[in-house]
Amino acid sequence: MKRLATIVLLVLFIPATCLGAAIFEKVGTVGGQFLKLTVGARAAGMGGAYVSVADDATAVFWNPAGIARITGNVVSINHMVMPAGIAFDQFTYVFSVGFIPGSLAVNARALTMDDMPRTTVFHPYGDGTYFDAGDMAFGLSYGRSLTDKFSVGATLNLVRSGLDEYSSQSNTIDFGTIYDTGFKSIKIGMCIANTGSEMKFIDRGVKMPVTFRVGMSMNVYQNGPHSLLSAAEFSHPPDNAERANWGAEYSFQDFFFARTGYNFNYDSDGVAFGAGFKFPVSGAAVARLDYAYTDWQTLGGLHRVSMELSF
Repeated sequence: MKRLATIVLLVLFIPATCLGAAIFEKVGTVGGQFLKLTVGARAAGMGGAYVSVADDATAVFWNPAGIARITGNVVSINHMVMPAGIAFDQFTYVFSVGFIPGSLAVNARALTMDDMPRTTVFHPYGDGTYFDAGDMAFGLSYGRSLTDKFSVGATLNLVRSGLDEYSSQSNTIDFGTIYDTGFKSIKIGMCIANTGSEMKFIDRGVKMPVTFRVGMSMNVYQNGPHSLLSAAEFSHPPDNAERANWGAEYSFQDFFFARTGYNFNYDSDGVAFGAGFKFPVSGAAVARLDYAYTDWQTLGGLHRVSMELSF
């Protein structure tokens, strides 16, 4: 018991000391920024505190170890509306193959925007031509439970960014673990994301946004049809200050869900909230529909919608 308490204290409090430390924030020094955009309305509604929860198809982003505990097949579609007409979409398919233990998943995500007018010194309002810009990534994930309490997972990503006639690509790897302590439903999750090769535009290379996340979650209340899940998370991005996330999810009869959370020490993200429904559709198939809103302060807000089908 004392050993478990020590682990929990290390997970929760040691990273917090970094938040008050004087640091040098290297903003704008890494590429592939869209890789840091979070996936899924459920996770966003919980303030992004999801690395230790990660029990649905969006685990391919948050913590690939999470897909190890998914049974059957799952299809997930996630859409986010951002300011300035920018959209972020993600698709995941989780499945299993009989002769391979564990679960596999494929996913794709893309950041898109409308074509923009090309401007020059002599045509500051546009010369009549347009150019496009965008990012995309494709991933293959594998997760496996090594014991009934410990799971591991990894995702191999192909990342591509484009701006007008220029483009570049990189290969990255995400690795994560989830440990179910067996004590009061406490779970501890860890993930290192976006480790990989540099992305090179023209003649200059940029590093990928390698991010480390660690967090803990537990069911703090359970009484009949009512339950309350709480989660906390700390992350260390390579180009900004250490960050913290907290979130909670209330569930009624595993049908209706209400969520709230907060993003601490972020440049823009602040309070978040959301709601969702989970319901059977036919036979053994179960659908899930979620919505989340995240306050982006002076930039407005982010709206996310997610749909998931398990069969």
